[in-house]
Amino acid sequence: MSWNAAWPRSREGRAEAARIGRALDALRQGGNPLAGEQFRAAVLRRLWRADAALLKGLAAYRRHPHQRGLEEPPVIWREGAARLLDYGGPGGRGGPPVLFVPSLVNRAHVLDLDEGASFLRFLRAQGVRPLLLDWGWPGPLERRFTLTDHIAGRLERALLAAPEGVVLAGYCMGGLLALAAALRQPARVRALALLATPWDFHVDPGAARLAKLLPGLEPVMEATGTVPVDALQAMFALLDPYGVAEKFRAFGRLDPASPRARRFVALEDWLNDGVPLAAPVARETIGGWYGANTPARGEWAVAGLPVAPGEWRKPAFLAIPARDRIVPPASAGALAGAMPGAVVHEAASGHIGMVAGQGAEAALWRPFLDWLRGA
Repeated sequence: MSWNAAWPRSREGRAEAARIGRALDALRQGGNPLAGEQFRAAVLRRLWRADAALLKGLAAYRRHPHQRGLEEPPVIWREGAARLLDYGGPGGRGGPPVLFVPSLVNRAHVLDLDEGASFLRFLRAQGVRPLLLDWGWPGPLERRFTLTDHIAGRLERALLAAPEGVVLAGYCMGGLLALAAALRQPARVRALALLATPWDFHVDPGAARLAKLLPGLEPVMEATGTVPVDALQAMFALLDPYGVAEKFRAFGRLDPASPRARRFVALEDWLNDGVPLAAPVARETIGGWYGANTPARGEWAVAGLPVAPGEWRKPAFLAIPARDRIVPPASAGALAGAMPGAVVHEAASGHIGMVAGQGAEAALWRPFLDWLRGA
């Protein structure tokens, strides 16, 4: 492991790394009876500094005053915990409708994060009528749902409530749900957009590690009917174990009044406000998708219909973030390979940054809008 792997690229950090390197060289060369102690002291100093930077970033996040204050759009359909939100606004409902499908394990408003950081409000300003399916918090009924219940049930009925000729757009896990629904209801869907959507789960060795956690989750799933939010966050942190600490160290170096700091807080608040996953869906996704790789192997089906992306014959847009640590580009790229007619957009961004980061407008919003206008 490199000592520089998770250290800030500041002048102070580089100097600290150089001191450790010199101490390590002296230890390897021998002849200095104090080399071992010098190396140990240098490492401890560096670890102390890393911990101090982490605590500084965490404290700065907790003190930050930002709160999301966007007005919620009208609800045009509701069933159980799920709602369909209409971002068209007064006079904007004549534009091309796009129904966005988010993941089941995060709040839907990542696509409507904050002032100046809303994909949906950007599209509305460009004459599009965005609709957002908010899955909501799973109640007693939803905790018994399978993926088929969500897709062939809630999502398809939301499609029926949407205007005809809708474009269906899925983000992350929502892309798999949108793909399955579009294949089942092609007459209702004019075009399909899949944003940072996984397909071949086994391109990442971490997928198998996540799947091995499933038996240990059975007791809590039996007790609550869900995988709780904290457990989900811990699992996904395993995909990038050093990333959580490093992002808070970096935040601690920002000016709290800067737009970048505000965007970080908005995103972190969203991440920390997750949604539990129904136990039957957890078994299908963690065990089936991550463990058995059922989508890429052609073994995933919804209500008996195989989810075969090559069967989609209408316009399609696939956005693949180049720096995605949640959905590796090769995983999403496998879906592009299974849909030879799709327009593939490689975004110079990460998984969340593509839809809500500082560079989201250039990374995704405008390329998506350009495709939409020509679809």
